[in-house]
Amino acid sequence: MDSEGSRNIAGVTEPEPIIGPGHTFETVTDKISSIVLRGGTTPGWVFGFLIAFSLLMLLNLVVTLLMIKGVGIWGIRVPTAWGFAIVNFVWWIGIGHAGTLISAILLLLHQKWRTSINRFAEAMTIFAVMCAGMFPLLHMGRPWLFFYLMPYPNPMWMWPQFRSPLVWDVFAVSTYFTVSLLFWFVGLIPDLATLRDRAKSKAAKIIYGMLSMGWRGSAVHWSRYETASLLLAGLATPLVVSVHTVVSFDFTIGIIPGWHTTIFPPYFVAGAIYSGFAMVLTLAIPIRKYYHLEDLVTMRHLETMAKVMLATGLIVAYGYAIEAFMAYYSGDANERYMMWNRIHGPYRGLYFMLIACNIVIPQSLWSRRVRRSIPMLFFVSLVVNTGMWLERFVIVVISLSRDFIPSSWAVYLPTKWDWATYLGTFGLFFTLFYLFIRFLPMISIVEVRSLVHETSEEKPHS
Repeated sequence: MDSEGSRNIAGVTEPEPIIGPGHTFETVTDKISSIVLRGGTTPGWVFGFLIAFSLLMLLNLVVTLLMIKGVGIWGIRVPTAWGFAIVNFVWWIGIGHAGTLISAILLLLHQKWRTSINRFAEAMTIFAVMCAGMFPLLHMGRPWLFFYLMPYPNPMWMWPQFRSPLVWDVFAVSTYFTVSLLFWFVGLIPDLATLRDRAKSKAAKIIYGMLSMGWRGSAVHWSRYETASLLLAGLATPLVVSVHTVVSFDFTIGIIPGWHTTIFPPYFVAGAIYSGFAMVLTLAIPIRKYYHLEDLVTMRHLETMAKVMLATGLIVAYGYAIEAFMAYYSGDANERYMMWNRIHGPYRGLYFMLIACNIVIPQSLWSRRVRRSIPMLFFVSLVVNTGMWLERFVIVVISLSRDFIPSSWAVYLPTKWDWATYLGTFGLFFTLFYLFIRFLPMISIVEVRSLVHETSEEKPHS
């Protein structure tokens, strides 16, 4: 099957088109832009935004308390010096991987099915990385001293430890965020010009006019737009692999049982794409229903994302198997005890939930009926997101709570402030996301119109 997924195979019917039939340049432009310009703040949008904003205020409360009292309000104690903060950091970074994969890699591979979902997947990436980036700063206890991680000239000669993967995180995540933000904004410029030209109010015309940076749709503008998109896609593609590889080095470089393993880099990257696509499905399904976008975000999009989830889920399952096998095959008593502790220790319930969420339940995606069932896809995406969070918890907490010194062993219990901080980041994420779908086009007008043009050109030859 080619990149369009349209080749017939004996006994198999040709799959549905990427977008619904009957669309023209005008209908696509009007449908997407009207959500921003004429959709208004509907009661459903206001209700969701108020919930998200309330959680954001909870985050502000917790961070203020953290600044006053210190990280002791969290459940981190010796030997578990890393708790929810690092678990949530790795989880949110993973969430942000699908957006760049859909935007950059699939663009370079000329995969047209990405067209209707790339815009809000890119927005999801940016907001998720913002949520992730705050956790290492808060975990420092004194976040105003974060500049010690940067290689700036200083008279005290207190240079950062460049052999530490925690310093590598600063460069990897900041670079990833910068390139993702630029890629997202460059893709928005032609659509912002469309909103500028269609806006009725003077304020909207001025704001969208400033953001569109003088776009007039000339040949020179289009040439520079295409060049910038390809360059940023080329920069973002290695970042998809490198960022979560560097995050995995936080653990791999350590000597704690369960961490010091070479399977972590590819295993973490696959897990990040796995959870990222699950979050895209979690967001796309309600948006598609609420804004009546079934003809733009079709079942083909959802089914293809389900297939990607299934493939990356199998890679994650392989990583779990290798992790268990190498713990046994190494002959290291500490590694063997680590796996025994996961299965029989105080966190065994979470470990078996992890296996069920990430391996067992997603196998239902082998069924075409499940892949084409909206409720089932939404359920599986929520299950995978839960399972990937549990995976990070198991990796961080179980290994730290049972280190090399039995006299310091202790069970880690998150406090209410741990949970409040975690829920608060959802408030930050969804507050930004609600503002995005209200004031910016959530689907790329330009790319969908180009797809309509290509489809109309192919029809006479079919």
